[in-house]
Amino acid sequence: MGKRIIPRARGKGGPRYRAPSHRYLGRVEYVPVTGISARVKDIVHDPARTAPVAIIKFDDGKEILQIAPEGLRAGDLITYGGQSAVGNVLQLSEILEGTKVFAVETYSGSGPKLCRSSGVFAIVVGKTEKGVKVQFPSGKVVELPGECRATVGVPAGGGRLEKPWVKAGKKVHAMMARGRLYPRSQGVNMSPVDHPYGGKSKRPRGKLVSHSTPPGAKVGSISPRRTGRKKGR
Repeated sequence: MGKRIIPRARGKGGPRYRAPSHRYLGRVEYVPVTGISARVKDIVHDPARTAPVAIIKFDDGKEILQIAPEGLRAGDLITYGGQSAVGNVLQLSEILEGTKVFAVETYSGSGPKLCRSSGVFAIVVGKTEKGVKVQFPSGKVVELPGECRATVGVPAGGGRLEKPWVKAGKKVHAMMARGRLYPRSQGVNMSPVDHPYGGKSKRPRGKLVSHSTPPGAKVGSISPRRTGRKKGR
């Protein structure tokens, strides 16, 4: 008998694929009010994400977590609304064009959803009658409602990809902290009983799979928009 392929085993659940969420600090959020200020209590590392997290404390004693931008320090004051300064949370309609933002809301009150990884930011490129146009790291320009909020600046920790792992054990420990399976063998290197791509008799292995495919066969390129390398790159 064979064994479940990785996508199916991950969907079934089990301790091997379960993320250690009991170590995570919690979710990042915005408070649903404007015109208030808060103090940065501390900036800490969260195993759940790549960017450092700032602990924000308000005058009433409430504390929340927010993605820390570059240049923010413990003890700094941030505001909800007001000037377009690093660390402040503003509506997109209040942010000047050309400003770098992150932790962008998808709709008013959704909380920070987009551009939350370290070094990843969006740019406010223009404003219209219906909303604000924002350019994301992919280059795509999306028009969002002006009431959506975002944090001014760039998430800290942007140079993490420039540092090599050097030793295999360091990457193993980093992957374990996020509940990732590592090292992971390619399907073409497995036996036929372990993966549809396994064995020497299945070349070429280019296979397009639809979204309606059952879990046991849902491997490879699942309903791709295009395949192959782009020309000119």
